[in-house]
Amino acid sequence: MKEKTYVEDVNRSIYDIRNEEKDVYRVKEGLTPEIVDQISKEKHDPDWMREFRQEALKVYNEMTMPDWGPSIEDLNMDEIVTYVRPNTQMSAKWSEVPTDIKNTFEALGIPDAERTSLAGVGAQYDSELVYHNVREEVAAQGVVYTDMESALTGEYADLVHSHFMKLVPPRDHKFAALHGAVWSGGSFVYVPAGVHVEIPLQSYFRLNAPGAGQFEHTLIIVEEGAYLHFIEGCSAPKYNVANLHAGCVELYVGKNAKLRYSTIENWSKNMYNLNTKRAKVEEGGTIEWVSGSFGSHVSYLYPTSLLAGEGARSEFTGITFAGKGQNLDTGAKVVHSAPNTSSYMNTRSISKDGGVSTFRSSVVVTKQAKHSKSSVSCESLMLDDRSRSDTIPAMDIRTKDADIGHEAQIGKISDEAVFYLMSRGLSEEDARAMIVSGFADNVSKELPLEYAVEMNNLIRLEMKGSIG
Repeated sequence: MKEKTYVEDVNRSIYDIRNEEKDVYRVKEGLTPEIVDQISKEKHDPDWMREFRQEALKVYNEMTMPDWGPSIEDLNMDEIVTYVRPNTQMSAKWSEVPTDIKNTFEALGIPDAERTSLAGVGAQYDSELVYHNVREEVAAQGVVYTDMESALTGEYADLVHSHFMKLVPPRDHKFAALHGAVWSGGSFVYVPAGVHVEIPLQSYFRLNAPGAGQFEHTLIIVEEGAYLHFIEGCSAPKYNVANLHAGCVELYVGKNAKLRYSTIENWSKNMYNLNTKRAKVEEGGTIEWVSGSFGSHVSYLYPTSLLAGEGARSEFTGITFAGKGQNLDTGAKVVHSAPNTSSYMNTRSISKDGGVSTFRSSVVVTKQAKHSKSSVSCESLMLDDRSRSDTIPAMDIRTKDADIGHEAQIGKISDEAVFYLMSRGLSEEDARAMIVSGFADNVSKELPLEYAVEMNNLIRLEMKGSIG
């Protein structure tokens, strides 16, 4: 169905793209102060946020492209649309979501998960949340789970103002600055002291527009002694033009609190995934990252833990699957800045059909972090001789009173194991898929059952037709 484009205003900063089914509102391709100001107006930003966006844009224009990881020189921001709004308002009732959007999410398992195992669900379509809901019994505990725009302009405005992009400042890197300028959507979560949210919250992000970017911001504050499991899912259809994901996640874990942040990213293979995630953990607190990274053309993804209080703890468990035409540069970072802190990284990476998988880790132990412990373990599996896997560990240890270890292993699927499974009636394709699923078991066993099933299904889809 051919779309018709109309110029909305004199400075050509807004396009209104209509078809027979629905209206879609989006800014013009590119990145200018006028476009950023238009996004700010669309979001009804307070003055401080409007100024913040423009300052972030200046920083973006001053900074150079990252000098680590795979090349992203082919990414042309003049061809990326930074804001796309479906013609619908956010609803707390699934029945009120437009049919075409609802069908997309139902095909992805939303809202089935909400009805079975989740305390609350947010669903974002392009640049806006279209659905957000939280169970009454969870809200009655004082837990806040809402969209970022509502938090920014409502009763939690002061919390947003004091925490927004403090862990990931715009000067962190060029795409953090981009995010600060054009962010839209995302979730705000606040868990009061001592409250344990026994069932997970989830946000699901769908980038549906070709040639567009998604820049959601997730801000989670877990107060002293509280507990939360938050699940993030991401997907996009495949187009023949580049798409960009440059979201930002900021997590604040209070004294003796615990937060588990699980992600399954299933982006299409035209996606540049340049996401930034960071957590600050206070005394006795724990952050647990569980990450499954599939899809995307290029990925830069390194969740970072700042262990700021004595006895703080970080654990990262992840898997990356790189296939044909993919260069996935992933890993984790941790900074020990207090005594008796501990961190553990356990990752698996798989590459096939010429895919490139790079595990990049960084462990920093400051002078103050005496008696800290860190262990990094990376295992890589290459499914053919055309693929590549690299491990790049970096360690900066500034005290003698620390226990630090690193190990890495790269291998191939055993022909004997494949033969054994085939002798038991499996096809070669199914035998290889089963071995790879077992290799990824360290991640799947950390996920709720329905998400573990989803991840194993993704692995089987990636493996399909990849014999040899």
